[in-house]
Amino acid sequence: MQASRELLKTLYTMAMLVEARDAYTGGHLWRVSRYSHLLAADLQLPQDEVEKIALGGFLHDLGKVGVPDAVLNKPGKLSDEEYEVIKTHPQVGADLLKDHPLAELVLDAVLCHHETPDGKGYPNRLAGKAIPLVARIVGITDAFDAMTSTRPYREGMPTERALAILRDNLGRQFDAELGERFIQLGEAGQLDHVLGHSEPGVPMQRCPGCGPIIAVPSHAPDGEEIFCPHCAGGYRISRRDNALALSPTGGNDPVRARRPRADNELIDRLLADSGRLRARGKPGLLELLFG
Repeated sequence: MQASRELLKTLYTMAMLVEARDAYTGGHLWRVSRYSHLLAADLQLPQDEVEKIALGGFLHDLGKVGVPDAVLNKPGKLSDEEYEVIKTHPQVGADLLKDHPLAELVLDAVLCHHETPDGKGYPNRLAGKAIPLVARIVGITDAFDAMTSTRPYREGMPTERALAILRDNLGRQFDAELGERFIQLGEAGQLDHVLGHSEPGVPMQRCPGCGPIIAVPSHAPDGEEIFCPHCAGGYRISRRDNALALSPTGGNDPVRARRPRADNELIDRLLADSGRLRARGKPGLLELLFG
């Protein structure tokens, strides 16, 4: 079981290092994973399938490691050529997973999350139910998070507008049945504890010039300096009465702001869910995935 734990940790670590290259998407993988878990659980799928779908949500953007920074962090509309580069990331991710012992757990999510029911997605133009279930789920949750997350060049949409866009595109861009179930979760407020957060209970923090795009690790101590991933401005962390706040320091450090690194503490907590499930008399993540 320890060997399986370490292999699973490598997947989480790979995904986090890729996300850290993108200045705008702190917490995206965690949110997509949690949204996917909520939808899979609402569908009353077997628990091992729910956990695999959540894991696929965390790993779905692995292939963006092959996208140049100039394209990945471009603040405006992509050119046709740049969009073609972005469209390579599902296959790049699948290629990276090729020899990993746990590839089968997440391959469908990584390779197929941009396939669409109308057959106009990529990379293989799959249509309808030919798209694996995990990919149909992650396609919805990925799009919802992209719409509701703030970027330095635009504010995130209100939940109601994002859900309306999902509904307008059911059956074409998004699976109709799964999309409607996700919309119902959103309308019932079941997504609110994930929305705008980078970890459980940790809301994204706001840079005055760039918006709420600063993901503060829950383990970061009071008084530590952290940097906006876009403008590289420095902020001092303040934790008082269980409330998190940032105050400008006047510092600026692009190197520290954009240094890719995995949040090992968050990864360990994700893996520790196994122990908490066992304590409640339920199989944990590793048991569900590996028996």
